[in-house]
Amino acid sequence: MIRIKAGAPGRVRLRTRARGPARTGAGPRGDLDRSVRRADRTPLRRALGLGLPTVWGAIAISYRMTCPLGEQDGLAPRMVSSAVFFVVGTGLILHVRWTLLRELRQVREVAGAAQNVLLRPLPPRIDGLNVAAAQVSADRGANIGGDLYEVIATEHGVRIVMGDVRGHGLGALGTVAAVLGSFREAAHDEPSLGRVLGRLERALARHLRERAKAEHPAAGPDPESPVAEEFVTVLLLEIRRDGEVYALNCGHPWPYLLPGQADPDGGHGRVERLSAGEPLPPLGPFPLPAELPLVHCGQLLPGEGLFLHTDGVEDARDGHGRFFPLPSALSEAVRIRPAAPQFVLHAVLTGLLRHTRGRPADDVAVLVLRNDRPRTPVQQERPVAQHAPR
Repeated sequence: MIRIKAGAPGRVRLRTRARGPARTGAGPRGDLDRSVRRADRTPLRRALGLGLPTVWGAIAISYRMTCPLGEQDGLAPRMVSSAVFFVVGTGLILHVRWTLLRELRQVREVAGAAQNVLLRPLPPRIDGLNVAAAQVSADRGANIGGDLYEVIATEHGVRIVMGDVRGHGLGALGTVAAVLGSFREAAHDEPSLGRVLGRLERALARHLRERAKAEHPAAGPDPESPVAEEFVTVLLLEIRRDGEVYALNCGHPWPYLLPGQADPDGGHGRVERLSAGEPLPPLGPFPLPAELPLVHCGQLLPGEGLFLHTDGVEDARDGHGRFFPLPSALSEAVRIRPAAPQFVLHAVLTGLLRHTRGRPADDVAVLVLRNDRPRTPVQQERPVAQHAPR
């Protein structure tokens, strides 16, 4: 997984993290436990850290009370006294700075471990699909925001969720946890994509009711209006073994289809929006219809890829108010080489952060996958996207 952190303008860091062999204590849960244990030792370290300031203070007081130069009023004694107190003050400032930096590093370790538990890193390959994903928070210093994604291999096919919670930053973490937790269970349990979406809707409604009770205790046991104007856009995809793609879209941007085979001019075809009709309303404000229009998006052929994103990508603006040209960035990324997910993700997000000078106004999440399954002897023509019964 490539983790991209938005920082100060011109200081964008791209960090690739590979998944190695399993080992005892490894994984997101082990990282979180180790970070918490380090945080538990903080009071002891703070107590020990009081020793150095005490020593510096004792040196200054001892010099002033016992050293003969400290009692004289001449220019030279005053210069020596000023130098002593300058050294003592500088030592105290450096000690405080070192202590604050150490605590900040510990807080970031805990936050990073918590992020890995909630928005866990994806493996590079899932059931024959090459996968790469990244997330950028709009809040400076935060590692996670209101965007979510997950890819799970099930007996029904590879199921994917890409979502965007209203708002961004730390305030959206509870909703992200509720939706992702429900999807990770429903993706395996439910035979149809429509029932998976129904589980997500119920989990979101339950989470909003609990939030309303916590924020407004006087509203009673079952408040009528849980949390005003709270919603989540969700895109559900199901890629079956034969490459057929089915989707349910609740107010989310449709993905882009990345070509896989080279065209006669030496390129790799055109990047196209995988648009298949009008999406459903976002989850939250309105109930889902009784009959969900499961959309057949055609067949993902071997070598082809999909680019999923949240609206923070296309809505990103530069200093002149111009939107980020996502189709052009994707076309440039696949113009010369095949649609390798890691390369496409790196190229697009690097261009986006350069476009916004490292300060995106909204959370950004990107998921790129490519069908690396072996080719079948006969490939069918790509069918036209159509609505299929649930």
